[in-house]
Amino acid sequence: MRGRIRIKELRPINLEGGYLLDGFPSVGFSSAIATESMIQTSQFSLAGIVDSDSFPPISLIKDGKPNFPTRIFVNNDLKVSVFLSYLTLQESLHRVVAKTMLNWAKKQKIELIISSVAVKDQDVIEGIVGVGNTDSARTKLQKAGLKNIEQGTIPGIPGVLLNEGSLTGQDVIVILFHSSGIGPDFKSGAELCMAMSQLIPGASCDIPLLQEEAEKAEQSMKKIEEESRLLKDSMYR
Repeated sequence: MRGRIRIKELRPINLEGGYLLDGFPSVGFSSAIATESMIQTSQFSLAGIVDSDSFPPISLIKDGKPNFPTRIFVNNDLKVSVFLSYLTLQESLHRVVAKTMLNWAKKQKIELIISSVAVKDQDVIEGIVGVGNTDSARTKLQKAGLKNIEQGTIPGIPGVLLNEGSLTGQDVIVILFHSSGIGPDFKSGAELCMAMSQLIPGASCDIPLLQEEAEKAEQSMKKIEEESRLLKDSMYR
């Protein structure tokens, strides 16, 4: 069935009371770079894959091995999971992807989902801010030293996570950051990674290593986006 998202867990996972990071790209690649960098600078390992007949049929080759372009990584010690994707998804898939993440979070008894969204207009926000969908999520924001915005619009997967999570009592925090969506996203990716680490006890970001990994990750993501576009044009023209 087109649009259906399939999750295959590759090993036992115990994340009760833990965290889920949304690493799907939005404007630019900062969100995906931040989560990729956190994976590379901490003890994360592959725990599952995410796939759909609606995803571009692409294999990501890393270190000579094939990989699904959307995968789940887990740090058992921190009880943190990451949905890391190299795919920029069509808007028609945003709702089903968000609901799939929420269902998986419920199954894993996740305490907090952390997502992010880029804001192109620097005058709209000052620094890194966030929004929580429940009283407890807003309390977590405050304890992390992040300001909760009072007015705004959150599009795409992060917006669906906020709305649907509030109906079920699932804590969701969306971090807002500035990104032009043009050129290298290291700076905004680094700031986002640091903000995420403020919300997760024990998490940290190695900035020098993050820059190196961010540059590699951005190159890979842009290449896959271009190949996906060319593949779609050749298959459906």
